[in-house]
Amino acid sequence: MKFSRLGPALAALALVVGAVVAPVGAAQAHPSADTVNVYPPIQGASTWDRFGLSGPTSHHIVFGHWGYPNDWAVDIYRSPGATIVSPFGTKTASGHPVAVKVVTVQAGCATRNLADGGYRIGLEARDTTTGQILGRADVMHVNNKPGGIVVGASVGPWTKLGETGRFRWSSCYQVNGDSGVHIHLEVINQHRYSCYVHRGANTALTDLTVVGKVGVHYTGQRQRC
Repeated sequence: MKFSRLGPALAALALVVGAVVAPVGAAQAHPSADTVNVYPPIQGASTWDRFGLSGPTSHHIVFGHWGYPNDWAVDIYRSPGATIVSPFGTKTASGHPVAVKVVTVQAGCATRNLADGGYRIGLEARDTTTGQILGRADVMHVNNKPGGIVVGASVGPWTKLGETGRFRWSSCYQVNGDSGVHIHLEVINQHRYSCYVHRGANTALTDLTVVGKVGVHYTGQRQRC
């Protein structure tokens, strides 16, 4: 049984009561008190896993939070110059307002050179009614970041985080043309695991298409909702 995101007290309790808190199978979930939708982090139209090489079933997970690797990752495509925004919804399933703040701003590639792949911007979603942190998302390959996007800043659903951009060829970003320009999105729950909505390669998206959820309690990485 995996209890690494439940905290030491609950993990100890689990060893005592066993089946009472044992996780369900990988295809099922324990719903939490509330959930919030995840949307494409691009304003307007975009494309899910355009070339069939970067879907969440197998796409590499680069980043992490709270000492754990993120739950799933996907590339979402849009030509250069599109506005990048927060992927989190504004309300939970119960209607509670969701606040989003910036928790990470840094060069996304291991070289720490922005020319190799732009910024990584990490965002945290919190239920303002209960105070519960629902999850975080990393939005990678961000170009033209505004000066106000700094750690601690609050962002709304349409606050501009930057733009899609084409960067130089490197081990971090291997794109030959504008059709390959994309945002690398990673998502993580604070407790247990978030999920993604399964879609076929090259599926068209809008900025209101739900691509995943945080606040759900799945039992492993790369789980479908």
